[in-house]
Amino acid sequence: MGALCVAAAAVVGAFVVVSGPSATAATESAPVKGVHEGVASCAGSSCHSRQVDSGVNVRQNELITWQSASSAAGAHSRAWRVLTEPRAQAITRKMGIGPAQTAKECLGCHADPGPMRGGKFQLSDGVGCEACHGGASGWLASHRAVGGTHAANVANGLRPLENPKVRAGVCLDCHFGSSRSGQFVTHQMMAAGHPRVAFELDLFSSMINHWDVDADYVKRKGYAGGVKTWAVGQAMALDRSLSLYGEGGRGGGAFPELYFFDCHSCHREISDDPKARPKWEANPGRPIPSGQPPFNDENMIMLQAAARVASPALAQRLEADSRAFHAAMARDRGESQRAALRLAGTARALADAFAARGFSRADTLAMLDTVLSTELSRRYTDYSGSAQAVMAADTLLNALVASGQVDRGVAARVRPQLDRAYAQVRDPNRYSPDAFRSALTQVAQAARSLR
Repeated sequence: MGALCVAAAAVVGAFVVVSGPSATAATESAPVKGVHEGVASCAGSSCHSRQVDSGVNVRQNELITWQSASSAAGAHSRAWRVLTEPRAQAITRKMGIGPAQTAKECLGCHADPGPMRGGKFQLSDGVGCEACHGGASGWLASHRAVGGTHAANVANGLRPLENPKVRAGVCLDCHFGSSRSGQFVTHQMMAAGHPRVAFELDLFSSMINHWDVDADYVKRKGYAGGVKTWAVGQAMALDRSLSLYGEGGRGGGAFPELYFFDCHSCHREISDDPKARPKWEANPGRPIPSGQPPFNDENMIMLQAAARVASPALAQRLEADSRAFHAAMARDRGESQRAALRLAGTARALADAFAARGFSRADTLAMLDTVLSTELSRRYTDYSGSAQAVMAADTLLNALVASGQVDRGVAARVRPQLDRAYAQVRDPNRYSPDAFRSALTQVAQAARSLR
């Protein structure tokens, strides 16, 4: 079954024929592309709003899944509604930007940011179909046409979200940030109470999953697979964060925008007790002195694991560029921005390399081993990198099972240890590097049974 495709009633222009010697056929003008027609244009029992998944090639109950009131699958439909709740109102009140549900700083991610809106568009629909799939005005007619093709829809403006690079670019606009208005969570917002922003493309995609990758899907769109989606997502997340940092122009006063830094490397307990143990740990991947706020390197660490297996030459370049970037962060802001853009270029090269190749069972097991290895675990000194590591282990394990490369029963033996590792990153304020690494060692031991 295909990804949630925005479909339904499009107004088709008339095909007028005038009789007589000078008869001419006036073809309809091409529809304006990019207009967001609204979630209602996808509804209807013959489109994507059936009560049960009873479609032939697609479920046709995608809107029901999107509207789920309590599960993660319905989070996008609830995105605008949460702006009316006390937490969001408190955040915008502290910031002095008015009601959250109308603040431009919020609507770029908590609603469909479509610049052009049709008659059925409603802001209260939250992150609707077209926020991800693109404004439907150009492709709505071809999408619902008998004999229509996915290629024709894409040519008319549908975003090919089956391509992990395209999907990552769309998701990162809100799940990290972009240069567009209302699509960047600042340190000021977080200080006012905004939750931490996190991103892992394959795992997050599975949480909102309203499509089936079946034979029809593969025939029409192809299938990247979970490992490729994870690896490309890591590369593009790093590219996005570094590119935005390298552009400059964000921050307040003498400080750069602190959102780019690892929150919990600074937000740790300070004690006057002479017996207190410092919480800071030296990180072998970051050649910076203690007390220097580190750039959030969660995606750098995961990308290193993927690159060592899938592109060893680029892995060496990534390691060198990463160390140079961290070192520059401790010296000079301008130098660090230039180093960030160089490292972003390496991340883009890795995204291209991952997108162009397949991943075998041996590749996936090797990446899982690397994520869980003692060498890499020394870099799990901070909460964000550790949370990313356990998500990566989960994603790679699921990919092995989904592809039939590992028996589901064998993989189930790893789950209890993986759940213990998840427990270590459930509360960032109680995070302990030693306890997390110990839990991850148990995952590594259990994962040996996969071979």
